[in-house]
Amino acid sequence: MKSYYFALLTALVWGLVPVFEKIGLSRLTPAAGIFVRCLAVSSGAIVLLIARPQIIPELAQTPFRYIALIIFGGFTANFIGQLLFYNALKDGDVSRVTPIAGAYPLVAFLLGVLILGEGLTVMKVLGIVCVLLGIFLLR
Repeated sequence: MKSYYFALLTALVWGLVPVFEKIGLSRLTPAAGIFVRCLAVSSGAIVLLIARPQIIPELAQTPFRYIALIIFGGFTANFIGQLLFYNALKDGDVSRVTPIAGAYPLVAFLLGVLILGEGLTVMKVLGIVCVLLGIFLLR
């Protein structure tokens, strides 16, 4: 149940951020916006490292394969995905762009089932149908 509440808080934060970013992008190109955002994330990572120095030995003990997967995910989501999102947000309505871009759970769901062997339930399928319906209605 704890994961449910963390997910709801994530939705709250991720729902607020595009509004601020849309306003910021009114005076910045998407590339400049990514640069500024990356500075903020890097600053947060430094603060996290100072607050939790035990991260360093944890990283030193982790096989590189797992670290490489996180690096790939970070670069793909936080650079490529964010740049694509900023380009959509720059010219589109936040009320349309964000829900469509936020349909990434559909991709994650399919990959979870196909690659990770996660179970398929009626409730999950109904959730995916709702996502697809939402994308269709917002186009």
